[in-house]
Amino acid sequence: MNIPNPKRSLNNYARYSSIAIQMVVIIMLGVFGGYKLDMWLNTAPILTVVLSLLSVIIAIYLVTKDLLKKKSD
Repeated sequence: MNIPNPKRSLNNYARYSSIAIQMVVIIMLGVFGGYKLDMWLNTAPILTVVLSLLSVIIAIYLVTKDLLKKKSD
């Protein structure tokens, strides 16, 4: 009979929570930065869209890299 280790499940919870928070922060910074640059340069929604998409791509890349690294450890 396998009894789950509570410390291991808590570590997993903390790891996945930090990954989710990291994704949200990266995307929010990209959107906010694009919005502020659009206001400053008067370029409508162009930089907001570009930096939003770029931040999503960066967040997915970093999360994937982190998950693959954790899986191999």
